[in-house]
Parts: sequence; C-alpha cells; structure tokens
Amino acid sequence: MAAIKMERIDRLLSRLGYGSRSDVQVWLRQGLVSIDGKLVKSASQKVNPAEVLLEDQALDHPFGLTVIYHKPLGAVCSHRESGRLIYDDFPARWVDRKPSLSSVGRLDKETSGLLILTDDGQLNHHITSPKNHISRTYAVSLHAPLAGNEAQIFASGKLLLKDDDKPCLPAELSIIDEQHVSVVLHEGRYHQVRRMFAAVGNHVTELCRSHIGALSLESTGLAPGEYLTATVEEVQGMLAGES
Repeated sequence: MAAIKMERIDRLLSRLGYGSRSDVQVWLRQGLVSIDGKLVKSASQKVNPAEVLLEDQALDHPFGLTVIYHKPLGAVCSHRESGRLIYDDFPARWVDRKPSLSSVGRLDKETSGLLILTDDGQLNHHITSPKNHISRTYAVSLHAPLAGNEAQIFASGKLLLKDDDKPCLPAELSIIDEQHVSVVLHEGRYHQVRRMFAAVGNHVTELCRSHIGALSLESTGLAPGEYLTATVEEVQGMLAGES
C-alpha cells in the first residue's frame, strides 16, 4: 500500500475546491477544522486528508474523483460555454478541484448517454488511448430507412469522412429496425457517428452512447443528469467486464 501523502491543511482544502487559503484561515479561527476531536489551528499543519473533518464532515473524495454520469440532452461538456453545462449536475466545489475534473472524451450537446469524468490523468489516457481497444457503443435513430449496405461500408475500414485524410477504423453496425441501429466504434473522431451516416446519405436524429467498453448505461441505473462515483480500479474493472 502506498504511503499517505501528508499535505498542508490550507492547500488541501483549497485544492479540493472548498475555498481559498484565506477562507481556510477563517475556518481555523472559527474552530471548524478538526482531526480526532482536536482542532487544527495552523494553516501550515500537515495532515492526512482521510482524517480531516470540516464542520464535522469528512472531506469529499480527498484522494481523487472519478464519476460515471448519464449526460442528458442539451448539456455541454465544457467549463465555460453558455447554457447548461454537465458540471451543473455536480457539487459546485468540484469545478474548483485541482487537478480538475474533466470528461473522458466528449458528447456533443445533442447527444446523451454514458460519460466518465475523472481527475486521474492515467485513467483518462487508459480509456482514450487506441492501443487499449476500449470501444464505444451508440444507439442511433435515423431520419431515413437504411439502404442496406451501411454495415458493410462501416466494417470495411475504407469509409473516408469529409475533411479527414484517413479512413475510419472498421466499425460494427447492428440493425434493430430500418431506422434504428447500434454502432460500435474503436476510435473517437469529432461527431463521428453523425458524420459516418452523413457519408452514406442519411441523417442522425437521436444519438445516445450506451456503452464504454463493457460498461453499459443500463447497468448503472442512472437517469439523465444523475451520476455515481467510483474508484479508478472499479471503473477499470467495469470497462473490462470484471464487475
């Protein structure tokens, strides 16, 4: 087991998004910060994050934060754009955490479904790196009926999207009915599913990411806008189908 890293109390609470270092000094004077029933009085005191209580409450995910989230339609994967942001569904202090909580890949405003967010750079890289072969599955509704050759075209590895200089990796299309399909991707290009269907003369009217690897949105039981937290190890197990 790795040794616990001791950290200055003012830096710790600021890093976790609770407030500024000057805020922490005020809380210390007010007797709001304690360890084992003893008040912490110095901003420079080094502490074990797991032992700190702020107003008698344990700190919020002091050793890292990973979130499994059902992104709703209309929410944007951004910290800065106008309108509804995905971060509006989380505690406000999470926005100020350092390292920052970031989405692993993005879903556009008009796409719903499964999204993972994490402050762990290694997990982010593990999920997004093509060498790890973590697929994404999408439920797709189409404007027009299928022509019948889409599955073959998507699987060929030869479909070239507008403005791209390399063809798409082979993708699997499963037909539900003539206007509803499931598509499994093995890469993450900008608006890829929408652009793939545009390339074969169709238009996506609804798009939902149903799986990341073996983790399914259905298995989480999350309604749009809801989330759950998990450890990095738990998420890696879910993606691999181990839990």
